[in-house]
Amino acid sequence: MDMADLLVAYLEQLQIDFVFGVPGGAIEPLYDAIARNQRRGGNLTHILARHEAGAAFMADGYARETGKIGVCISTSGPGATNMLTAVATAYGNNVPMLVITGQPALPSFGKHTLQESACTGIDVLGMFRHCTRYNSLVSHPQQLEWKLITALQHATRAPVGPVHLSVPVDVFRAPSTHRKPNYDMTALLRPASLIDSGAIETLRGMLANARNVVILAGGGCGDSIHSILQFAQLKGATFVTTPDGKGLVSPQHPLYRGVFGFGGHNSAEAALNDPSVDLILAVGTSMGEWNTGGWNSSLLNDRLVHIDESEEHLARTPMARYHLRGSLRAIFDRLVERMHELGQHTDPVVERRRAGVKAAAMKWKPADMLDAPEAFTSDAVPIKPQRLMKELGEMFPRSTRFLADTGNSMAWATHYLQARDRRMGERRFGGGDRPRDLGKRQSTGGWLRLITHFAPMGWAIGAAIGTAAGNPDAPVVCITGDGAMLMSGQELSVAVAEQQCVIFVVLNDAALGMIKHGQRLAGAERIGYDMPRTDFAAISRAQGGRGYTIRSAADLQALDIKSICNYPGPTLLDVYIDPEEVPPMSSRMRVLMDGV
Repeated sequence: MDMADLLVAYLEQLQIDFVFGVPGGAIEPLYDAIARNQRRGGNLTHILARHEAGAAFMADGYARETGKIGVCISTSGPGATNMLTAVATAYGNNVPMLVITGQPALPSFGKHTLQESACTGIDVLGMFRHCTRYNSLVSHPQQLEWKLITALQHATRAPVGPVHLSVPVDVFRAPSTHRKPNYDMTALLRPASLIDSGAIETLRGMLANARNVVILAGGGCGDSIHSILQFAQLKGATFVTTPDGKGLVSPQHPLYRGVFGFGGHNSAEAALNDPSVDLILAVGTSMGEWNTGGWNSSLLNDRLVHIDESEEHLARTPMARYHLRGSLRAIFDRLVERMHELGQHTDPVVERRRAGVKAAAMKWKPADMLDAPEAFTSDAVPIKPQRLMKELGEMFPRSTRFLADTGNSMAWATHYLQARDRRMGERRFGGGDRPRDLGKRQSTGGWLRLITHFAPMGWAIGAAIGTAAGNPDAPVVCITGDGAMLMSGQELSVAVAEQQCVIFVVLNDAALGMIKHGQRLAGAERIGYDMPRTDFAAISRAQGGRGYTIRSAADLQALDIKSICNYPGPTLLDVYIDPEEVPPMSSRMRVLMDGV
């Protein structure tokens, strides 16, 4: 057993069944160890990406789907630098990821060795330092095990994120002094249930005196959303979500008032601006530009109570009335428990509030929150993107995962995509899974997944493949643009090779749509967004997938969705959308124009 075998043994202990990467000389010993593990009947499988950024995006999607750590590997030099954008994305969105890169042998350092990229040569360690939670060169075989343990702990402790180990080829090949891992990761990586009883009692007292509470649920609520919704129902509180929190709840929930932030709904802002609201509980959100509507004062005021596991996130809300750090699920479980113990849920004032909310909910329809309801039902040709979102939500089964790429795709999906009522489906679709397996942390999944903060085009393409690897039993729909597809569309051939049911929906408007509309709205020079028409259905077929050209709602309705969802391979829908429809991006334009 060599040190590469030991690393693989730890991945098996964590029940990680897929790693994503591109091989090369400096990382070859790790590939040898994976092959030996497979011959011994191990469960670890390697998925070959077409580009190293795609490999890291796949690891991101796998982590969100399974709640485990996503693992991506590459050779030294350009293999490592190709991953940087995707690793930075995981860092900005708090996705746990283990990044392993190779290095030439230690004795060759400083000799201008091919693809040398450690402390001499091109300094990859310096590059990764700014977008990882832990980052180290393993310069001796005896360092590998404890540095791996340290990295994994940093990846899974708040604030979670990617970690990076760069391992020279001779360190990987060095014999291990023991034949199995020294550490049992069960205890070391078990999620910490941080809870401050005194702070929770203080919050409970504030809530007891509040007559109207609104909850903002962010993307970090995946494992706690069941408890949060239970609390909302007991308290008679309406709730809104951030864009990355939308997929954690059913759009048909009677207490839901839409998305606040980029691509969001006026109904969500109205809920926060209601003068009768005493407290706004912002839960599991980083308070960046896209999930605060450009730092909108509707949210950031002295009615705010910010609840999060990360001190970094809490530091962004100095105006808040109260801050509470700890395990979100533990906090809301305790709040629900105390409401029952003290009988607060039967308080006449609370009961009247719940009755009023219920009466309002009887009149509420998800369509009420839309900016352009007429476009949502339009039969116009070419199809309007609003109508496309309506059809996608109705076409696919409840188990479907939707991923929306950066740009117009995200704006249209955030505002208009309304999936089938998940409350009637599997329990897991009320929010993230509760951790069950070794190596599992809270899932940041949900029925809709997207990214904020460091937001590269093409993320959803790789992440969709990682999602399908993590759960091959559910259809995965990747909503992306023609610009993103031209950047990263080669990864579709990975879905072909792995026989994955991934449906790529390309919004084809022959432009970088958000750039085009942003320039028009800002009165800027119109430059740098035009692209020639591209037949993406033909490109999919050329790579071994299936492809359909869509120009109208009738074309969508004519598709055999059952067949598509059971097909062992990808299907691409090349959707020619109305290029003149302006996406809901007003908060982004305000920040760009005002600089605030």
